[in-house]
Amino acid sequence: MAPYFETVKSFADVTVTDAGVDTLEFLQAADGVVALFDVLGSTAFTAVQSDIKGNIAKVRARYDAVPAQSATLEQLVESEKGEKKRPATEGLMWLLRGLSFTCKALQNAQANTSEELSVAFSKSYDASLKKFHNFVVKGIFAVAMKACPYRADFYAKLASDPAGGPPVPADKLNEELSKWLAALDSIVKRVEAFYEKGGHNKGF
Repeated sequence: MAPYFETVKSFADVTVTDAGVDTLEFLQAADGVVALFDVLGSTAFTAVQSDIKGNIAKVRARYDAVPAQSATLEQLVESEKGEKKRPATEGLMWLLRGLSFTCKALQNAQANTSEELSVAFSKSYDASLKKFHNFVVKGIFAVAMKACPYRADFYAKLASDPAGGPPVPADKLNEELSKWLAALDSIVKRVEAFYEKGGHNKGF
């Protein structure tokens, strides 16, 4: 095992063309977010992690069923349009919301270096997922926010090499993380705008 950003696909390496966002590359990068919650190390985030994992599986199942029509996320959603049930469209919608929450939280952490992760994640939750959740789920997230690891511990884990190699220097880690987040933010906004324009988020 190498340090975190050397073991996952960066969103900065996901191909985005006029046709849309490459489905397989996006799913590989999204798998990296699942691994990120392992780095956070709190069992309180299990619900978030399993939700993201489940939605990745729904999108991947659609891709596996009709790969020729699912090369990009946009094509995949269009191919499901008109069907009675649209599990991949709904799954991707929720996946984007989960990724947006994670992205905003870490962008907050990057922008405010004196802020603890619990504050960064709480602000992100209020700005992203909270409006979609009922009382029970809000309670689960409130517990998760409080259980965030200390900022210094989290960044040290991101930089460390589990195999015992030297840790990644702080400036390189921040550069990689900022690049990863900027690309993720851009992809989420692009696909969310596509959903809005096409009315793909209706009916859920």
